[in-house]
Amino acid sequence: MTPPPARKTVSRWLSGRFGALILFLGISLILSLATRLALLELARHDVTWDLSLIAAFGWGLLYDLGAAAWLSLPLIVILTILPANAFHNRWIRLGFFVLVFAMLNLMAFGAICEWFFWDEFGVRFNFIAVDYLAYTSEVLGNIWESYPMPLILTGIVSGSALSFWLIHRTGLPAIWLQSEHSSIRKRLSTGILCFATALSFGLILSSHWLPRFHNNFNRELAQNGTWALFAAYFSNELPYGEFYTTLPQVSAFANLREELVEDGSVLTNPESEDSLRSIVNPGPELHPNIIQITVESLSAEFLGIFNPESDWTPHLDELASKSLLFDNFYATGTRTVRGMEALTLSLPPTPGRSIVKRPHNENLFSLGSILRTRGYENAFIYSGHGYFDNMNYFFAHNGYRVIDRSDVADGDITFANVWGACDEDLFRWTMREADTVHESGKPFHFFVMTTSNHRPFTYPDGRIDLPSKASGRAGGVKYTDFAIDRFIREASAKPWFKDTVFVIVADHCGSSAGRTDVPLRNYHIPLIIYAPGGQIAPGHITTLSSQMDYAPTLLGLLNWSYPSRFFGHDVRRVDPAEAHALVGNYQKLGHLEAGELTVLKPMRENVAFSIDMKSFAQIPKDPTEYGTNEAVSFYQTASYMFHNGLYNALTPQEISEFATPGAIADQPGNVATLSSN
Repeated sequence: MTPPPARKTVSRWLSGRFGALILFLGISLILSLATRLALLELARHDVTWDLSLIAAFGWGLLYDLGAAAWLSLPLIVILTILPANAFHNRWIRLGFFVLVFAMLNLMAFGAICEWFFWDEFGVRFNFIAVDYLAYTSEVLGNIWESYPMPLILTGIVSGSALSFWLIHRTGLPAIWLQSEHSSIRKRLSTGILCFATALSFGLILSSHWLPRFHNNFNRELAQNGTWALFAAYFSNELPYGEFYTTLPQVSAFANLREELVEDGSVLTNPESEDSLRSIVNPGPELHPNIIQITVESLSAEFLGIFNPESDWTPHLDELASKSLLFDNFYATGTRTVRGMEALTLSLPPTPGRSIVKRPHNENLFSLGSILRTRGYENAFIYSGHGYFDNMNYFFAHNGYRVIDRSDVADGDITFANVWGACDEDLFRWTMREADTVHESGKPFHFFVMTTSNHRPFTYPDGRIDLPSKASGRAGGVKYTDFAIDRFIREASAKPWFKDTVFVIVADHCGSSAGRTDVPLRNYHIPLIIYAPGGQIAPGHITTLSSQMDYAPTLLGLLNWSYPSRFFGHDVRRVDPAEAHALVGNYQKLGHLEAGELTVLKPMRENVAFSIDMKSFAQIPKDPTEYGTNEAVSFYQTASYMFHNGLYNALTPQEISEFATPGAIADQPGNVATLSSN
């Protein structure tokens, strides 16, 4: 029986030298489709089951082809440059077979990694994955400790071996190696055509072609992880002016200046491209010690004070009852370095990588630089290795002494996982540092960064009623709650206790994925300020605010007068109707005010949503000119000031020239509406 023409054509293509390329593309597309189906199963409760899901698979095929084209380039080169007689050498044949087997394993491993990444972040590979490539030890260690990797790797190798055996059984590899494409002319003509086609397709295809989906999970499914990884690598830092809506520089700074003085502060030079202004507070300045515990991935919904169904944080809930609690407080970003950036620098989350990771991030205007003017001893205390995400460099070059896992003796670590020592160890180091600095007679400010509430969620046994690792996030949160309570109870016996303000704040939420571009629910975090000595009265701050407002609000609570470049406000001095929060991720930049969230996106695309601040429901709407201009002004000027070296710490001379042009004007806000517990 004569084979159908289509089968004969396929057979002819596969039996040529470049049949290996065709088979590779086929396997790659099948694996990409299987990965997309697996992720759909993982996100079945989050996606919208409508026609957009079919569109996601259609667009996905396009990006699958783009990824396969990029990945095929090395294979094309090998198939082109090696003549047929080269494969008479058994070592070359063996090398080719090893390459095919390795590629099968690598493709399967990539698919598994996509599953892990989606499980953690709810998205395809993005700039976080790019950053993680630089920290393979921590990342691979985290995967190894979190998942049954021996079993998974055995499955990958076994599956790849079975696939290789099936391919080998067809006899195709022998045909490829001895095919008629033995002349250099035939190989070059075919190889150059294949290489140029694959390269051109990969260069022309753009991630910006992907349309905006109503549900962000549907949009993420439309991507290809490998392609998204390449795209994120080349767009890890996004110059604001090249990718986003802009205003004339004069207009942007004019808008910013109007915003900055809403708290009653006075601009130092109203015509300059600067945010410098005078902050004046009545009453005597207070100079307590400040221990700021920045908790990894602590969403507001994990705390019983925000979510009555949660029983994970009994100690923090009790502490909040005698503290100043910020009810409407938001993270500016979705990563630890974004939280660090906002809490120390009071800047919006400018596009691309965090300033913590960028070059030229030394000697910036920060909370630490202001505290140094009053003789504070600043320290960054981290339970992991602070070279991760450039944290040590950033803090060391902005006036902080650095203490991390590398600076303590092995005996000072009772329990650790790949991310760092357990929180109890971290707080013991913090207690020791506090004792030492207190004996010197200086006030201290410690930025303490935890790691226990991070996958693999392991911690010492016997501390809480949930087993380590097996309890997942619940155990991580509950252990951190236990460790903070133990630290404060032990600190209460110290001579410096009542002279210390304890701050508990999250770096970001436990999850960043959502159906919309910037899912506000996944930015809501706690801020608790506990002053056992009475320096800061308990109560509630209900005004909308973000991590960008933390530093100026803290200094305002302590009655400090100082020159400021902060973009944030003392939220007690702002009319709640005009309060805002700036939230975003590495590409999407949000501005929330009066129930309207404006999001600036690359390629000068702007979208907006009406927000129900109780349910966090987001309803799409047309962007307003006011909302767009507000967002643009903050992000454009912040990017401009950093890139042009204008957001620097003040020199001693500039500080000495600081004049107090009058007390802060009375402003409606939480000074009047502060409620007690």
